[in-house]
Formats: sequence, C-alpha cells, structure tokens
Amino acid sequence: MRILAVDAGTGTQDILLFDSSGPPESSLKLIMPSATQIAASRIRRATREGHAVVLTGVTMGGGPCHWALDEHMKAGLKAYATPEAARTFDDDLDAVQSMGVTIVSEDEAKRLDDARRIEMADLDLEAIRRALAAFEVDSDFDGLALACLDHGAAPPGYSDRLFRFDHLRRVVEERNDLRAFAYLPEELPDYLTRARAMLGCVDTDVPIVFLDTGPAAALGALQDPIVAQQDEQFVVNLGNMHALAFHLRGTHIYSLFEHHTGLLSSEQIESLSERLMAGTLRHEDVFGSHGHGVFYVAGEQPANRHPSVAVTGPQRAKLRASALKPYFAVPHGDMMLSGCFGLVWAFAEKHPQHRVEILARLLPSERAV
Repeated sequence: MRILAVDAGTGTQDILLFDSSGPPESSLKLIMPSATQIAASRIRRATREGHAVVLTGVTMGGGPCHWALDEHMKAGLKAYATPEAARTFDDDLDAVQSMGVTIVSEDEAKRLDDARRIEMADLDLEAIRRALAAFEVDSDFDGLALACLDHGAAPPGYSDRLFRFDHLRRVVEERNDLRAFAYLPEELPDYLTRARAMLGCVDTDVPIVFLDTGPAAALGALQDPIVAQQDEQFVVNLGNMHALAFHLRGTHIYSLFEHHTGLLSSEQIESLSERLMAGTLRHEDVFGSHGHGVFYVAGEQPANRHPSVAVTGPQRAKLRASALKPYFAVPHGDMMLSGCFGLVWAFAEKHPQHRVEILARLLPSERAV
C-alpha cells in the first residue's frame, strides 16, 4: 500500500511516499520549502517588480507570507485578497482590511489584470505529482495523510493562542492518546479552518486522515527503537515556529506544553521541560510569556519524573548541549520525516482495514504496536 504523507510546516513541507511493500527507509522522501515560504517568495517578487498582488485560493498557514505581505504594503504597493485567502492572516476580515488589504470577490480578483495573482493553499498535489514524475516515479497512491498546525477560528476577542490550546486539552480529556488527534475528514471540527481548507485541496478519491503537526512528530519520534524501548518518554518537537513537549508512556499522555520556538532560548526550553517533568510548570508561566499553555491530565501521575528526553524537529540543535542530555530521535533513519511517519501511524489508526499491513512495516515490534 502506498500512502502519501504531507506535513505542512512553516519552514518546510515534508513529503513521504510510504510503501508497505518495502522497508520505510526505502520510501521516497522530499523536504521542500513550505507553502507559506513559496507564497512569501512570490509576494516578494511582485514587490521587487513593483506590482500589486491579488491573493486567491484558500486559508493557509501564515508566518512568512504574512511578513512578506506587510513588507509589500510598506513599500507602498497594493494588496487584494479574496475572503478565504484573506483568512490566512486573520479570521476577522475587518482586521485584515485594517492591515491595508482590500477584500475582493473572485470575480473582482479576475479583473485585476495588473496585479500578480498568487494562489494560497497548504497543499499542492499537482506540484508533488510533477516532482515525482520528473524522476519517473508513479505518482498514484492508495491513501493520503495530511498535517498542519491549526490555531482554529477563535471567536472575536478570544486569544488564538488559548483557543488552540483549549483544542489540545479537549482532545486529551476526551481520549488520552496521541492518536486521538487523528481525524477522518468527516470528523474534523468546523473551527479547524486551516485543516479543513487543506483537505479541500484534495483532488482524488482515496482514504484520508488529518493529524496536527505536533502529535504527528511525537508519534514519529516514538518509532525510533531507542525511544520506543523506554518505559516513559519526554518528547520535545522543536519546529520552526512552535515548540511542543509531551510527557508520555508510549502514546499515553501525562502532561504537555506548547510555546513558540523563536521566543525561547536553549536555557528556557530546558527550564520549561524540567519544570513540566517535575509537575511545577504553570499554565500562566507559558501563556504569560506569549506561549500557548500547559496541561496536566487530571489524576495521572508519571512513575518517572526524570524520563529519557527525545528531541525532534528542525530546531533541535537548540538542545544540542543541554543538561537534559537529550537523544535526537531518528525514526527509520530520518529526523525530518518524524511527522510523516507519525501520519502513517495515524492513517493505520483511522483505517483499521489497512492497520496490519502498515504497522507490520512501520512498527514491527509487537511492544511498539
């Protein structure tokens, strides 16, 4: 079985064409610029050339494309966006207009002949197919596993950071398992608008699963045999934008925190991790420093307050010399594919008819399954 896994991050989009007919190490892999980096590059090109931009398509991840759009307008150039594309920058369209962006309809966007049209989307399956075809690789697949980080569409006046963390907490309270973050398309909450837009870009009729990037990376790290053999694990995913840590027993969760990687020094990540393991880190400590929050599962007490620390993510070097003495997880020999391997595990969870076939390759140890 061939599963295309796409983990849409801030710096990169990590792509795995998992094939259960061979070892995971032999599956095809691509580490490419993220969709928001691509959009940012196209906006900056329009800025250099002195052209207005019109953003169309769907809601996607912000960050780099938002910063590029700010620079574009500071250069005195016009920016237009259709409503769905505009929600990339804020769910409140009045707030987007206050940035200086003019909201236009699809028909109006088509009439802006002098503006550079930039399609907004976290997923471009056709581009992936073209890349595979360039190397004579069959681009057909039997299943699709997708990940992004979605803050969710918070109500007016409600913190985006807190709204996302409320989602993480609610999922764990309903079912304490990393795999509970996996959704079939019909299960996806309406408020996860970025995730829903990503799934809306799918142009083929195959089984699909969606999983948040943080839990996906943790599920991937657990596939490293050294991490898997520990009774308890403390897994830190240092992404380009977000830092998410879990105290785990396998896929069972004791506690977690989420912050923004760029706001944290190595010493701060170390301190937050040590305090979460000790049970002394407070939600206010993280949220008050512009992070998302802290959550301890009620009634759950880990047996080990100093479990083995495993680190994954593109910013993992922040803990290279840490007193935590972390192990750098390399599931199936590739750290950058941690999220994708987690996605494949989630696919097996949500599509049990394929579970045995997938996990026989992904998790050959009965203990890990």
